[in-house]
Amino acid sequence: MNRNTAIVVGIIGLVAIAAIVLAIVKTGNPAPTNVIVTPLGTPASTDTGTNGSTPSKPSAQPSAPSVITGSSSTPSDTAAIVAGTISPNGAFTSYWFEYGTSSNLGSKTPNQSVGSGYATTSAPGYITGLAKSTKYYFRLVAENQYGRTNGTTYSFQTTMGTPAPAGTIPAVSTRAANDIARNSASLNGSVIPNGVQTNYWFEYGTTTSLNNTTSLVSAGSGTSAIAASIPVYNLNPLTTYYFRIDAQNQFGTVSGTIQNFKTSGPAAPTAPSVTTRSATGITATAATLRGTVNPDGAGTSYWFEYTIDPSFATGVTNSAQQSAGSGTSSDSIQSTVSGLNSRTTYYFRLVAQNSVGTTLGDSMSFRTK
Repeated sequence: MNRNTAIVVGIIGLVAIAAIVLAIVKTGNPAPTNVIVTPLGTPASTDTGTNGSTPSKPSAQPSAPSVITGSSSTPSDTAAIVAGTISPNGAFTSYWFEYGTSSNLGSKTPNQSVGSGYATTSAPGYITGLAKSTKYYFRLVAENQYGRTNGTTYSFQTTMGTPAPAGTIPAVSTRAANDIARNSASLNGSVIPNGVQTNYWFEYGTTTSLNNTTSLVSAGSGTSAIAASIPVYNLNPLTTYYFRIDAQNQFGTVSGTIQNFKTSGPAAPTAPSVTTRSATGITATAATLRGTVNPDGAGTSYWFEYTIDPSFATGVTNSAQQSAGSGTSSDSIQSTVSGLNSRTTYYFRLVAQNSVGTTLGDSMSFRTK
C-alpha cells in the first residue's frame, strides 16, 4: 500500500468511528422536560426552605398557590406565633398551619383567606393549646381550586414560664364604596386591631374572584374600630366592581364580606353639555351671568361670551375661565361681569370646552340700567 492510499484508508476509518459515536449519543435518554402539576388532594411542596425567600414568578394562568414556611417562630408556654408567605397565583386561596409533636403533625389551625392575586403575601398564624416545654413541628399549607401546597416542616420548643402574647386576630367589616366616578371610587370598611399592630388593604376586581389589591395601610394597635378607606383609580366606566377589606396582624389574616359598586358613565367622554340661563343682579355697569355645565366625563373649563352684537361677530368679551371638573352631572355656575355700559342691551352665552370639543349655549340678552 503506498503512502496516499494509507492516508485515505485512515480518514475513512475516522469517519466511521465518528458515525458510530453519534448514533450512540442519539439513542441515549434525553433529560426530562415535563412539568408535573400536582392535583388537588396530592400536596407537593414548592417551599425553598429559606425563611423570607420569594417563590418563583407565577405563570400567566391561575395555578395552585406557592408557599414558603417561615423557619423562625415565637413560642411561649402554651402557644406560638408562626409565619410564612404565599402567592395565591390567581385564585381565591385559604391557608392554615399544620402542627404536632412529631413530623407527622396531625393538628391544624383554622383556615384563613389570603386573597386571589399573584403577589407574594405574608401569612402569619397563631398556634394555641400547646403543652409546656415540648417540641412541636409545623408547616404552612395553602389551597385553592387548582391544588394544595405544603411548605417545609420546621420545629419549635414551647417554654416554661413565658406567658402567651396579648392580642388576637383583627376584626373587619366591608362598607359601601363612595365618591364613585367614571374611573375611580373610594373603598371603605372598618378595622379593629385588637391590641396588636395591624395593616389593612382592599381586594377588588370586575368579578367576585377579585384580582387587584391596594397598598397596605396601618390601622394602629388599638382595641376599637377605626374607619378604613382607600381610593382606587384607573377603573373602567359603566362597570360593576367587587371588593372587600382584609386585615392582618401577627396572629393572622381576616377578610370582610364582598360588596360591589358600579362606576358612572358615559362609556367614553364627550363634549360638554351647557345651558345658558337668564342674567340676574343687573345694574348700570354689571350683571351676573348664569348657566349649567355637564363635563360629560372629561376635564372641562367654561366661560361666558358677551357683546352688544347679537350675531357675536364683533366686540365679544370673555369672562374669566373656570373649571367645571370632569364629572358626569350638570352643575349650576355663574360669573359676574362688570364695566358694562348703562342702558345698553347685551347678548351673552355660556361656552364650555374639554378634550373632546367645545359647546356653545343658546344666546340670551339683558339690558343694563
